[in-house]
Amino acid sequence: MGSYVYYLLPALGGYTLASLYLLKNPSILHKKKHAAFHCTHISHRGGCGERIESTMEAFTNAVNQGTEMLELDCHLTRDGHVIVSHDENLLRQTGQDVTVSSLNLEELPLYKERLEVTFYAGHYSTGSDRKFVLLEDVFRRFPKLPVNIEVKEKNAELIEKINALVRTYDREDVTVWASTDSNIMKMCRRTNSSMPYMFTVKRGLQLLLLFYSGLLPFVPLGESFLQFYLPRIFNRTFIPDSALLRNRMVIYLIEKVTMRKSMFKHLVDRGIQIHLFVCNEEDDIEAAFEAGATGVMTDYPTLLANYLRRHQQAT
Repeated sequence: MGSYVYYLLPALGGYTLASLYLLKNPSILHKKKHAAFHCTHISHRGGCGERIESTMEAFTNAVNQGTEMLELDCHLTRDGHVIVSHDENLLRQTGQDVTVSSLNLEELPLYKERLEVTFYAGHYSTGSDRKFVLLEDVFRRFPKLPVNIEVKEKNAELIEKINALVRTYDREDVTVWASTDSNIMKMCRRTNSSMPYMFTVKRGLQLLLLFYSGLLPFVPLGESFLQFYLPRIFNRTFIPDSALLRNRMVIYLIEKVTMRKSMFKHLVDRGIQIHLFVCNEEDDIEAAFEAGATGVMTDYPTLLANYLRRHQQAT
């Protein structure tokens, strides 16, 4: 037993030193990714705290405030149109208990006149535009603006049609695949592997395992973006459905485990952008950047624009 320890301890020591050194110097093993864009200001659902979510009015307002990326979700209507909508079932957004896939485009109801902001409980948005918008219209209106498309359905036709629109409008370098589900992400990647893509939940957990085991500096990563909740918003501005996530101790542990500056810095040094969300108060925006975020996602594009403007002037 003693002889094994004699060899094991130096090996572990060498591995630890090598891992720590490469964590701080990732360029030794990995070529830095160079994305076609870098975004600090990201508008969640088009900035749904200031205008009705995912409408053209919301997207236009966000762009006018200087947003550098629109975040949105897509679903497919019964007659095959790709529309921008966070939910497949439209009860929350319209008050009607119907699904996008059960309706033709012209049958889609209007958004509610007043819609609660999901990540800012008790706050509501309004706007003159209450119509669902086609993804194609967003691409046509903002041809060069980066767009992060979250795909929530394992729907090959939807993914194919999103890809066709991306190719038609020559947006492969500024349109990002996003999904929490690894199986959906695999379908997206098979459909178009040239588009940049996000970490899924499973891949995010693997990332944490690699970091804490010391293996992260040795492993190649295909993703270009990491998006993650800023844990401090839970139970304050965002009230989760899960009872587990309403437990303060659970949120405290999640924050301690995930908000690791050394991990974020390593990823950034490898060219992976870190987006923390959904930050709807100035203190949360500041906390996200202090944690190592390269970009912040908000429902209030004017708030974030003003914060960035002040801090740019201060530097």
